[in-house]
Amino acid sequence: MTDHDSIYLDNNATTALAPACVEPVMACLRDVYGNPSSKHAAGISAKEQLEQARASVARLLNAAPAEIVFTASGTEANHLAIRGALAARPGKSHVVVSAVEHPSTLSLLAHLQTEGVRVTQLPVDREGRLDLAVLEHAITPDTALVSLMWANNETGVLFPIADAARIARSKGALFHTDAVQAAGKVPLDLAQVPVDLLSMSGHKFHAPKGVGALFVRKGLTLQPMLFGHQERRRRGGTENVPAIVGMGLACELAAGELEARAAAMAALRDRLESGVLMRIPGATVNGGTAPRVANTSSVRFGELEAEAILDKLDRAGICASSGAACTAGGSAPSHVLVAMGLSEAQALATIRFSLSRYTTEAEIDRVLDALASIHKRMTAEAA
Repeated sequence: MTDHDSIYLDNNATTALAPACVEPVMACLRDVYGNPSSKHAAGISAKEQLEQARASVARLLNAAPAEIVFTASGTEANHLAIRGALAARPGKSHVVVSAVEHPSTLSLLAHLQTEGVRVTQLPVDREGRLDLAVLEHAITPDTALVSLMWANNETGVLFPIADAARIARSKGALFHTDAVQAAGKVPLDLAQVPVDLLSMSGHKFHAPKGVGALFVRKGLTLQPMLFGHQERRRRGGTENVPAIVGMGLACELAAGELEARAAAMAALRDRLESGVLMRIPGATVNGGTAPRVANTSSVRFGELEAEAILDKLDRAGICASSGAACTAGGSAPSHVLVAMGLSEAQALATIRFSLSRYTTEAEIDRVLDALASIHKRMTAEAA
């Protein structure tokens, strides 16, 4: 947080480190400085911390610890999954994704197309939903991988990952899900959902930045991007033990009362949305009728410029965003909203509010008051 009076509603960009993680991470930085690959006492101590965290991540996913590969980010996990899946299917060069995937996925695939990989982007409807019949039709004998995000980072819309994974498996394609915005917010039971690969990022659910993880289902061999003996030769480089310890603790916190916390966040999100729709004429929720992750709201303010609203919110001590942090700062409309059929003006009038387990009802009410005041001023100025 920037200060005690500020309100932070940009949790899909990054989250505050959970208070319960701070001291263990600091203690690890201070005391557990051994290399986990070393065989002496300091190395063994670090290895024990590493493996304890790996078990915690695995428990959140209902997976085996051996199936967890630590990475430096969700982006790296996505790239390792996609490149690794293509290498694991050397006779196949086709990848199926949705048009609303995270830029880390779409940017990599744009590059891979220059190397001969064929990419099919599946459309979404006005609410951001995916048609599974279109997915099934898109998979060919040449398809190496289907990669679909579990929860959209801009709208919160959830894809039917279990059904999509079953379709891919039935047609002989590997299945990867970018679960960066789903981890810690929705149940992820990989004993029941037949994905082959799943990406996570610690700083999206109150762990430190600089750590992610890739679930690799037992039996699947991935070619690493970074070569070395670490992480069962799947990701070379000395592990970032303090950040990994923080991620393990954040997974334990997320697993506790996950559904109750999600319900509480959904109630606050609904309070925000109903308040906006009641107080601001012309406001609309993008993807509001689709299944969504509990913490995310994409609100269109007619055709008022979102950047101007965000600037005024920032001056009032309220942090929100116009979309993905990795694409923020430019004036181009969101590719997610354009894929949903919004015009450029409508996309540029959209603000993403993303809540956390620490968001309060009082904060939501303050945001509503601020938005009503800002809208009133801006419409008066435009008159």
